[in-house]
Amino acid sequence: MTLLESTPELRHSSLARERRGGLSIVIFGLSITSSWGNGHATTYRALVRELTRRGHEVTFLERDMPWYARHRDLAKPPYGRTHLYRSLASAKVRFRGLVRDADIVVVGSYVPDGIAIGEWVTRIAGGATAFYDIDTPVTLATLEGGGNGYLSGDLIRRYDLYLSFTGGPVLDRLVRRHGARSARPLYCSADPQLYFPEPVEPCWDLGYMGTYSSDRQPALERLLCRPAGDWRPGRFVVAGPQYPAGSVWPSNVERIEHVPPGRHRAFYAGQRYTLNLTRAAMVRSGWSPSVRLFEAAACGTPVISDSWPGLDHFFRPGNEILVARRPDEILDILRELDETERAGIAAAARRRVLRDHSAARRAAEFETYALDVLRTRLAL
Repeated sequence: MTLLESTPELRHSSLARERRGGLSIVIFGLSITSSWGNGHATTYRALVRELTRRGHEVTFLERDMPWYARHRDLAKPPYGRTHLYRSLASAKVRFRGLVRDADIVVVGSYVPDGIAIGEWVTRIAGGATAFYDIDTPVTLATLEGGGNGYLSGDLIRRYDLYLSFTGGPVLDRLVRRHGARSARPLYCSADPQLYFPEPVEPCWDLGYMGTYSSDRQPALERLLCRPAGDWRPGRFVVAGPQYPAGSVWPSNVERIEHVPPGRHRAFYAGQRYTLNLTRAAMVRSGWSPSVRLFEAAACGTPVISDSWPGLDHFFRPGNEILVARRPDEILDILRELDETERAGIAAAARRRVLRDHSAARRAAEFETYALDVLRTRLAL
């Protein structure tokens, strides 16, 4: 029995064509071909692959931007279909039929000309429409402060579904304050096929991977640079692009400009502990896990995280994750925690990821949300 055969009200709908045995899904996303300086690509790659495995027909549409064109690490994803387009005008010509006939069309945050694309999609789509916000707290902060280039208040009310990287109270805020028809969490995830433990000897005591962000930098200074300065025998590493030229690092902090996804697992395996840091807007909102949090845990590397509301929804502090607020707490963990306890925390976190935070789990959640909104549309 196919997915559609098990859903009678969709089986006879023009929105869910039985010949495919699954849904036709179109995604306008920031990037799936390049992970340089963005975490969107990792999320989209895992989600598209798992949706395809579940029998859905997925087409990813990406604006051909010079920055990503120069740094493509997956030019032709081997799952679903990927098309690049050069302008909004060309997208409207090339993909009109695709958007019109799809069961669900998704527009992601930070997509260039995202407002114009969203207005077009919600006007011509024959199926359901959704906004996938990988940056929800930042989106809402800019929206409430005057607006941004990829989402407007009117569009929130026009989309059938608002999928959010942030859960908790933000979902109620989206519905009550901004008029979202339906708001559901679709958190980031880890891909167990790519992220798993490697039996190697760690070369760093603590590492961090993340693109430079001015609002995250104070936490990096407090929880990695200061401990490194206070413990010279310790070995530290910071990986990620866009850090200001001339930045001064302690002598025992190694700098790596970029770690491509194919090297993430080895990077985490090389650390005794890895540091998770959260952007200021996401700390205020809470319930905003980063993809690096799940990926590191899946690799069997114990995570030390900053503190934010909702963290205990994803991992149990003290059992599956460690939390630090001050430099001395970091040093206590690095120097005092015995190897048995370190390994136990790592193993517990990996089990939690495999159960609750895998890419396959997110694809199943997306499928449930999509079918729910299609049923709602058919009932109207």
